[in-house]
Amino acid sequence: MTTPLPVQKDRIYRSPAGLVAGALLLVIVGWLGIDALASGHGRTPWLALAGLILVVPVLVAFTLRPAVYANENRLRVRNPFRVVVLPWGEIASLRSGFSNEVVTKAGAKFQLWAVPVSLRARKKAARREAKAAAEAAGAQRGGGGRAGGLGFGGALGGFGGGMGAGSAMRGGTAQAGPTRAESDQIMTDLRELLESREAAEPAQGEVTVRWAYEVIAPAVAGAVLLAILLATG
Repeated sequence: MTTPLPVQKDRIYRSPAGLVAGALLLVIVGWLGIDALASGHGRTPWLALAGLILVVPVLVAFTLRPAVYANENRLRVRNPFRVVVLPWGEIASLRSGFSNEVVTKAGAKFQLWAVPVSLRARKKAARREAKAAAEAAGAQRGGGGRAGGLGFGGALGGFGGGMGAGSAMRGGTAQAGPTRAESDQIMTDLRELLESREAAEPAQGEVTVRWAYEVIAPAVAGAVLLAILLATG
């Protein structure tokens, strides 16, 4: 009897910048809110409490919560207010533009909040790639020119030129490597996983969408409480 292969662990993709920004904002908001609760007078502590109940879940939703989980069978997208589970067999494409999106075969689109597009990172990566290509081309031309000498000196020059060109090429390759923006590389990895698994039987199924009530409910409660306090003030 053949033992089925275990499903690989999820690859988890998150935004480091979002995590750092979220942690810093939560520290600032928490410090201000707790200070208002402890030392405020009159309605101030109540307003601070309502503000915390509203703001903290929203901050968590847009900074710490977004994540993308990928394994052999499905892609799970955890966005600020929804969790979307997409079997590879139901995904039509993964698109990159001003945002990264997954498109289902039914035509639904879901943004990948955890993999934000950075135009600045794309431009920086393109400059590095162009510089590496120019250095490699220059090294090849230099090696070819030195190898053109005649006689013993020319032969030695060619030998030395060949060694120099080889060293420059190795150095250029080591320095350059694949130069791509991190989010673009993540999307490439996900596309490769889609191509290899979309026809697999375990990767079939239905797309499911679940609202994140654990985030929505406290935020709504905080907003209602804040509205009541402001209306009755």
